[in-house]
Amino acid sequence: MRGLALMLLAFFLFSAVDAQAKYLTQTLHPLQVVWFRQLGLLVAVLGLLAAQGVSILRTAHPRLQLARGALAGLSAAAFIFGVSYVPLADAVAVAFIAPFMVTVLGALILREPVGFHRWAAVSLGFAGTLIVIRPGAGVVHPAILLVVLAASLFAARQIVSRYLAASDRTITTVAYTALTGSALLSLALPFVWQWPATGTELLLLAGTAILAGLGEFTLIKALEVGQAAVIAPMQYTMLLWGTFYGWLLFSQFPDGWTWVGAALIVASGLYTLHRERLAARRHRATG
Repeated sequence: MRGLALMLLAFFLFSAVDAQAKYLTQTLHPLQVVWFRQLGLLVAVLGLLAAQGVSILRTAHPRLQLARGALAGLSAAAFIFGVSYVPLADAVAVAFIAPFMVTVLGALILREPVGFHRWAAVSLGFAGTLIVIRPGAGVVHPAILLVVLAASLFAARQIVSRYLAASDRTITTVAYTALTGSALLSLALPFVWQWPATGTELLLLAGTAILAGLGEFTLIKALEVGQAAVIAPMQYTMLLWGTFYGWLLFSQFPDGWTWVGAALIVASGLYTLHRERLAARRHRATG
């Protein structure tokens, strides 16, 4: 129950960050907003480095850690760019293609066995994505493809994480993610920087950094005290929060087809998680 509560809190915080980010992109460059989003995690990691020393950076795969950090930074940037143009609920729904993309990439890259049931779930999720996006219909802004790219990069990051989990600690992976992602985004910052013009902008930028850092910390704690297969479905509450914030702040509400597509995507993700839980249970029973 503690893990479930922490997971719910984590995705509530992430949803608040996404809503603030969308609001800020109306007046500030998306890369600047993403940089502040990373800042909260970076400050937390710098605190860990000060407390525990550089030993937390010891890794068996430095190149992969750097690659994962780059994927995290690019994924966040692509999502914020996309969400600056499309309704928040639509972006969150499409971003949920990440779980079944992990299945596809796991089969292609890690050679993980994927049976008929998981491929069926992937097909269902893909169909749901097409319903939300409705390519060629002109209903959704083309920038939704940036959200698809963000989900793809996020899925690739998860595949790298699975490989690193066998040798590196979670704290090491988080540290490299914060340091590499922030360094990469900082390269572009001088070209897009704009001083906040109002106290509201400054307050929201600070809130984005703080809530994003708290969200990452809460997510890690949730995974420490709860079983991942049990608490992972809580991520889909972001669709409810995204819809709420989109309606409250931007007067945007998903149409019926978006809800149908989102339902298919969520069903695909939940079924994929269910199959992973069954596979893990069989592995424990035979191991």
